[in-house]
Amino acid sequence: MRLLIGRALAALATALIPTTLTLAVLRATGSGADLGLVLAAEMLPLLVFLPVGGVLADRLPPERVALVADLTRCLAQAGIGVELLLGVTRILDLAVLSAVSGIAIAFGSPAVPRLVALVVPEADRLRVNSRIGVATSLSSVLAPGLAGGIALLAGPGWAALLTGVLYACSALTLGGIRTARPEGPRPATGFVTELRDGWLEVRRRPWFLGSLLGHGVWHFMAGLFLTLAPMTAVRYLGGEAGWVLIVQAGTVGLVAGVFAAPRLPIRRPIVAVQVSCTLYVLPMLALAVTAPVWVIAVAYTLAMAGLGLLSPLWETVVAKELPAESLGRVRAFDQLISFASRPFGLAVAAPLAGFTGVGGLMVAGALLLVAANLAPIATKAARSTKSDSRTASQGGRRPPYPADGPSRETLTGRAAEAP
Repeated sequence: MRLLIGRALAALATALIPTTLTLAVLRATGSGADLGLVLAAEMLPLLVFLPVGGVLADRLPPERVALVADLTRCLAQAGIGVELLLGVTRILDLAVLSAVSGIAIAFGSPAVPRLVALVVPEADRLRVNSRIGVATSLSSVLAPGLAGGIALLAGPGWAALLTGVLYACSALTLGGIRTARPEGPRPATGFVTELRDGWLEVRRRPWFLGSLLGHGVWHFMAGLFLTLAPMTAVRYLGGEAGWVLIVQAGTVGLVAGVFAAPRLPIRRPIVAVQVSCTLYVLPMLALAVTAPVWVIAVAYTLAMAGLGLLSPLWETVVAKELPAESLGRVRAFDQLISFASRPFGLAVAAPLAGFTGVGGLMVAGALLLVAANLAPIATKAARSTKSDSRTASQGGRRPPYPADGPSRETLTGRAAEAP
């Protein structure tokens, strides 16, 4: 319960930041360039320090890493709030404090999956990951309105202070969590060696590496869609109201997918994860033909339901199949690919659409998305076939990794059926 409360508070705090910073910068200078600088100041250090955070998450108790990360973000947001309330609002200060927040996220993000794996029994992980997903999804819905309302009524400084308080509460909650310490001294290895070992854990599982790349393609396509869809809606589909309808429909789908994840009879989670990724082709193809708003909204609802379904399943499968002592580094590589891909998609969407047209870009992207996310399933199946052949030749001993990840019974705590 402490873990769930702490992650919910941190998720709400994180979701408050973009709206708060946007309103603060626009009030201070009204410059899009200044806003881009402040937002980029958080993203770039995040990408640079993620591998470092992954190594520390495996070296140190993950609850301590998450605790320090939340306290650092608390201080950074408190600094932003105090500066805004004093009426100073120097863009350089906001950029530096945003960079501090980005570094803290880089250290805290890889620690959370390892913390869940160490604290939550395997039988309960899917349910806990789903609840964390629900909290994150609801935060993404509520936070912009909450931050905007506070900023309009009292000023962005108070919204930043509220963010800092939420991070402090999250840190205090995590402070009471204890994980089991490994027996015996940890082997003395260098940072580069540990980073390389984490990458080897990824490479020796082709299905996992393929999934990471497929998810990176998903985030890139999401960046394209989230840039081009609102432009198309405003120009051809009735204005901003059409885009608001699409976004709200997607939010409903996201929450529904997260709720459904632990309740569906999913026996092959990895297949479900990768197929769920491909659902994003639905709104892309609808946008390609400039379908009516309601069609795009329905398609986006299904796509986001797929995202809601895959997120807790992926968290649970990775914790099951990857060794706990490498989980921080492995998830750092996972998050690095995802965090980098979407901003890249946002940045190149308009130039690419100017060259190919929105329809052509969406169709080509949809084909790439399907190919990239179904390929790991084929890789996993081929590896499973090879493992089964080797098992038969070795007298029936079972392979160390199941063909499609843990079964539904394993994920939900029911006894798995004998093969």
